[in-house]
Amino acid sequence: MASIQLQGKIFIIGEIEAMTGLHIGGSAGELDIGGVDKPVIRNPLTREPYIPGSSLRGKMRSLLDRHLNKPLRRDRPQVRVHECNRLADYKECSVCQVFGIAPSRNMEDTMPTRLIVRDALLTAETRERFNEIDTDMLYTEVKTEVVIDRITSAATPRQNERVPAEATFGPLEMVHSLYTLDTGSEGSVDSEIALFDTVLMGMELIEDDYLGGSGSRGSGKIAFRKLKVIFKSRKHYENPQSVPIATLAEGDGVSALRKADYQSQISAAMQA
Repeated sequence: MASIQLQGKIFIIGEIEAMTGLHIGGSAGELDIGGVDKPVIRNPLTREPYIPGSSLRGKMRSLLDRHLNKPLRRDRPQVRVHECNRLADYKECSVCQVFGIAPSRNMEDTMPTRLIVRDALLTAETRERFNEIDTDMLYTEVKTEVVIDRITSAATPRQNERVPAEATFGPLEMVHSLYTLDTGSEGSVDSEIALFDTVLMGMELIEDDYLGGSGSRGSGKIAFRKLKVIFKSRKHYENPQSVPIATLAEGDGVSALRKADYQSQISAAMQA
């Protein structure tokens, strides 16, 4: 069996700004706190809302599946997902290579999951700003919607909890690992670097879509801010004093990051 070697890690660091109210649902156990029908997810220690890495990562993968026209299968009765079940398909699928596949697939020569997405908490600036204003609940607003019966026109109100627009979450951190088999030829490293654009594409798709629930009714528009892409080579981990961390790109918004030449910059950093 071939051995797997880590060649380095690409970090995306920045912030996420809610351009409209943001609703990422919490558990039903929180219903009694404010009496809303749909509460947001909160840190159980601080009671502050946050963006789970699983929500951000899952939305990226879902949008990429549709954008790249990936075949779907039923994972549960009500859930359709894409996941390659043949090695030949996996090697041609940037989504499964970046986001990983379930161990139950039992395929040899697949790589570990490349993308890690951390939870994003409220920034200190947002926390201070919300402490100065009178929000409906702790750092959130209550948005009332009305369901209209199409026959009788009877109205049934419902309340959704949302993080208000202009809230900022950070630091955002995504980590994309570069792996090669055996000694890792230059060509295989280049193909690993090329997979990184799949991550940036997923982020750009989210900016033009929505995150969380009620997106078709105005919620969930986000923007990535103060972005920076840095690279740590395997040599840096072995000797951090002699091999610096390379800054590959900076910008406000994902489209600026996609213009950078990552191939040449990472190759130069690996040879430093």
